[in-house]
Amino acid sequence: MLGHLLIAVAIQWPISRLLRSWSAGAAAACAWSIAREITQAEYRWIEHFGGGLRANMPWWGGFDLRVWNKLDPWLDWTLPCALVLLIALGARRLERARQEQG
Repeated sequence: MLGHLLIAVAIQWPISRLLRSWSAGAAAACAWSIAREITQAEYRWIEHFGGGLRANMPWWGGFDLRVWNKLDPWLDWTLPCALVLLIALGARRLERARQEQG
């Protein structure tokens, strides 16, 4: 779990610096976290319902709630997204406070 949080921040930081938008960095980090977990769900679907063959998986296999039946996959994308969104909101507040002071 800690690794997912660190990777999300590692994605957010350079993108926010490059684009000068903490929100853009948060969006990229969230996209990575969500895409990674959907991919993992696809692998679980293939293992459980697809006979081990990717060709047997329908397009919606990664969204099938039967392969999202544990807490871990939910936490693996929601916590990193929550963290980078909080960082983006905090950065926005700091920027507004600086603008008001100076």
